[in-house]
Amino acid sequence: MNIYDLWFSSVSLSSKIKLDLIKKFINTEELWNDTFYNANKTLLNDRDKKIKYNLKKAWDKELLESLIVKIKSKNIEATTFNEDIYPKALKNYDDSPSILFYKGDINKLNMGINAAIIGSRNFTSYGKDAARLISKEISINNINVISGMARGIDTFAHESSIENGGFTCAVLGSGIDVVYPRENKKLYDIISEKGCIVSEFLPGTRPFSYNFPIRNRIISGLSDIVIVVEASEKSGSLVTAGIALEQGKEIVAVPGSIFSEQSKGTNKLIRDGAYPFTGFEDLFRILNVDYMIKNNIKVNKIEGVKKKICDILGDRPTHIDDIFGRTNIDIKQLYELLFELQLENVVICLSGNYYVKVESTV
Repeated sequence: MNIYDLWFSSVSLSSKIKLDLIKKFINTEELWNDTFYNANKTLLNDRDKKIKYNLKKAWDKELLESLIVKIKSKNIEATTFNEDIYPKALKNYDDSPSILFYKGDINKLNMGINAAIIGSRNFTSYGKDAARLISKEISINNINVISGMARGIDTFAHESSIENGGFTCAVLGSGIDVVYPRENKKLYDIISEKGCIVSEFLPGTRPFSYNFPIRNRIISGLSDIVIVVEASEKSGSLVTAGIALEQGKEIVAVPGSIFSEQSKGTNKLIRDGAYPFTGFEDLFRILNVDYMIKNNIKVNKIEGVKKKICDILGDRPTHIDDIFGRTNIDIKQLYELLFELQLENVVICLSGNYYVKVESTV
């Protein structure tokens, strides 16, 4: 990263205009020369007076030099649209960021398959279990997990990917050096070390609400598929899903209870044509990837525990606390197993964390 990259990132122009400019020049230094000295005479004619004005207005050498010292001290890197390490998936769109700031290994975004896992900040236990389990299976099958590091579903997706040895990328709605939400500072540090964090916003940019719809196009743009776990009817995740559709991406939505506010958005996506998430075999079929069930050593033990759970359940709703008390299974694993049983259509989760057997329902 150099002072010219930083300058161009700070210019107040639309993404489409900036992308068009960067495509015309070898690098941002060449653009700077053309801006101030009309060296190439390819851009700065009478028609482009407004563009020229904004380019010149952004140049504050003293401020930019001070900022670049701070950025380098924080191990922040940058890549422009014309460079090889810039994510290839984003080169397909005319509104992609001309410059991306990043921490971590951005090269892995150009390797293999990327899957976005997104959802509501106001999550349910069902949504949490779904996000963690989906991220786990994706990660152990060597698929990268993309999300936005927001509270709730995004956080669970990132955490589960890391816990299972996967690669995860967080796309921020703030400057890359601004951690939001603050409670995710530890997660931010781990992703910076083991995964990748990216942002198109100038370092130091606060997490303004209008930044997040802008960054959502990067989450979907980087991904081969977008999986929506939970979303209310006015959720930002639906905005991302809409952008993904415009980009020609496949959308998968986790179905939920008709009584759950957090499932109204995902159920609506399914109604409008998204693939319903019904199991991993179907998900990996959409990705055109062979689904490998790993950790086979634990299979028999897990199956035995599932049977124990099923033996407890019947036609009368049983609360999660009662199941926990009678099985003595770690509560985190219990939720995961109950979610797997729901995927297998063995049990149903009712409102209030009550469970019944499917075979016992009418």
